[in-house]
Amino acid sequence: MAIITISHQMGTGGPEIGMALAKRLDYRYVDQDLISDAARRYGCVEERLSHLDESKPSLFERFDVETRRYITVIQTALLEFAETDDIVLMGRGGQWLLRGIPHVLRVRITERFEPRVRNWVRRTAELTGETPNQRAATEFVRRDDNDRAGRMKYLYEVDISDPALYDVTLNAEKVSLDAAVQLIEGLVRRPEFHTTDTAREIVASRTLASRVQVALATHPETRKHRITVEATEGVVTLEGATGALDHAVGVARSVPGVRAVRTRQVEIPPIPPFVA
Repeated sequence: MAIITISHQMGTGGPEIGMALAKRLDYRYVDQDLISDAARRYGCVEERLSHLDESKPSLFERFDVETRRYITVIQTALLEFAETDDIVLMGRGGQWLLRGIPHVLRVRITERFEPRVRNWVRRTAELTGETPNQRAATEFVRRDDNDRAGRMKYLYEVDISDPALYDVTLNAEKVSLDAAVQLIEGLVRRPEFHTTDTAREIVASRTLASRVQVALATHPETRKHRITVEATEGVVTLEGATGALDHAVGVARSVPGVRAVRTRQVEIPPIPPFVA
């Protein structure tokens, strides 16, 4: 039992590798559609979800209360999938959100820019019957690269190409789809990627902290405040300014799974990235 996160550049065949891998391992394939469906249970509007998935937040949106709530909801939905184990998770910052968890294998699929453009043109032609203009295709792939990098930078303050975010990086120009699936399967079946009780607790704690963040971002008395949340075995720690914490404790206690709430006061409210 393990979790595989796959970050991929457009035109590398990342989704095809992910789906083939999930089928081979009998894992659940989790893409943006499944995560968005899960996020809607928290009341997220599809139009806003689509916007946040396709582009990085603007400077105004970065400090917008509603945007922070939506992003926190998406992260919570992703972590809830992670709690189930045996999943292949495509994109959505999983390589960062699930960092430090022993049974998570974080994979990056890359390739040179020119072959990726050709691959995208070919696959688009196969799907639609129409061949995209080369110049338009080049601009489309370049914009997608910039948007993915921009989202990671804005949301988590990390560089999507940082090798420290991944356990293995595969060059799709050299490694075929079948070879990539075999390589990843071989790695994830190794004992070091088997789920342990300790690792499950790490995922459960991050998920609980994220659920508390959603509750705080939704409640009218706490939604405008910046409060960081940590959780360990059901004990939640809230960090923020004195005024912000007045109502936050009660909100946190109302979240299922919270056994106790502690506070840590700071004079200047934290302004962390969106990550839980």
